[in-house]
Amino acid sequence: MIRVSGVVKYHGSTRVLDRVTLDIRKGQVAALVGPSGGGKSTLLRCINGLEAFQEGEVTIGENLKLTGGSTPARKTLLQLRRKVGMVFQQFNLFPHMTALENVMSGAVYALGQERAQAEVIAQQLLDRVGLGHKSSSKPAQLSGGQQQRVAIARALAVNPVAILFDEPTSALDPKMSAEVMRVLNDLADDEQFQVTMVIVTHDLHAVKRIADVVHILVKGQVTYSGAADEAFATGGPIEQME
Repeated sequence: MIRVSGVVKYHGSTRVLDRVTLDIRKGQVAALVGPSGGGKSTLLRCINGLEAFQEGEVTIGENLKLTGGSTPARKTLLQLRRKVGMVFQQFNLFPHMTALENVMSGAVYALGQERAQAEVIAQQLLDRVGLGHKSSSKPAQLSGGQQQRVAIARALAVNPVAILFDEPTSALDPKMSAEVMRVLNDLADDEQFQVTMVIVTHDLHAVKRIADVVHILVKGQVTYSGAADEAFATGGPIEQME
């Protein structure tokens, strides 16, 4: 589903990603964890084409590829945006739009979906994340946790094959964080939901509950890739990381 092969990324003279290689299968919930500055968020941005990288390759699905050392064609980036959604730390909602309009925006403006159809789907997605009653509210009228749930619904609205979550709870207090993680947990437990999820987070308790696989990044290198159960075993990689 997502294959990262030998990716090298520099920020100036600093090697932020050092030949990162990992595979994420369709429908998996994969967690990227590790110390701050390990390259986790940078890797997500490389997978989604938000940052260029110098060496290696990222493959989404069968044939959508980003290659190190080259600038992706606009057509490739458009295809990527339609296949891979992203949820950021700071929500990035359009402040002048209601929750419903925010969720509709990608489907209408990126996919060219009819507004009436997009509105029905957007309302269903707001219901799914527990915010059906807030469809007419603008971001300033919503709590941080509610804004993040709107952002998740917006990412789902374009029917992506994968969604990348970049520390989705880091800007939230514990109560709001629990609200967002509950939504992610519900999605992970839904057998009808086949979207691959890749989550960067420092919330190891949440990772233990919802992740199928764990990839640990330390100083830009993958030090562990494997089943979450093994990662959290007594004396396992997570304990050693801590």
